Amino acid sequence: MAYLGNPGNTIEVLQKYNFNFQKKFGQNFLIDDHILEKIVDSAELTKDDCVLEIGPGIGTMTQYLAERAGSVIAVEIDKALIPILKDTLSDYDNVTILNEDILKVDIAALVEEKNGGRPVKVVANLPYYITTPIVMGLFESHVPLDSITIMVQKEVAERMQVGPGTKDYGALSLAVAFYSKAEVVTIVSPNCFIPKPNVASAVIRLKVHGEPPVTVKDEAFLFQVIHASFRQRRKTLMNGLSNAPELRVSKQAVSEALQEMGVSESIRGETFTLEDFGRLSDILLEKREK
Repeated sequence: MAYLGNPGNTIEVLQKYNFNFQKKFGQNFLIDDHILEKIVDSAELTKDDCVLEIGPGIGTMTQYLAERAGSVIAVEIDKALIPILKDTLSDYDNVTILNEDILKVDIAALVEEKNGGRPVKVVANLPYYITTPIVMGLFESHVPLDSITIMVQKEVAERMQVGPGTKDYGALSLAVAFYSKAEVVTIVSPNCFIPKPNVASAVIRLKVHGEPPVTVKDEAFLFQVIHASFRQRRKTLMNGLSNAPELRVSKQAVSEALQEMGVSESIRGETFTLEDFGRLSDILLEKREK
């Protein structure tokens, strides 16, 4: 069986199938077995685990996952890759290949069907252009998750773990902090991929919390408040929130809430901690219900 972590084997497969990389799918295949081992090690897989892999490509990492985990669900959007995956993964009877767009899949239903609703581990070399919607989607749709171990653009990994007051801080940082504990496993050079991306990458592991660090009355509303606060970064919280139709809160209600918290009306979202947003969303919700 030819391991695809070896660049020669990858090139052979691509030539055999006359495969053309699709820029629109952000395809960059890993060709470094040390990095592959590192990703799989940090996911801490056992034979009891079901893994969801997003964007398996030609099956490079899928091979490693299939050897360590009990089962693997590999979701690939590019139909040109499906025959290749069936070939490169033919030795493994514990892999299910789905030709779907992950953003349109009901992942909770899939996990229920394939893993009896028990938490899965997500492991993926994510297409950079959809990293944020995928991560936010996994968290906000309450898919039963143990951990998410993913290769992302280095800048995105940094954004996932920064705190208030920095330019990279935003809705993604807050969602990651609310749902998980983030840890960067390793930085990955563009030379580890074919074709080479223009940016450095990072492997980050998000270990999902048993209980969120902040308790709020309505989690969906909390994230509506967070999204509205960062929609136009240059705006004050006051303007951002009172101009967000989905929140249904008046300018006066926002003003009163900020006063109640003892902060200025000219404050911006990037200075607020997760706890601050939790308190603000609870106050606004109460005012809206009145």
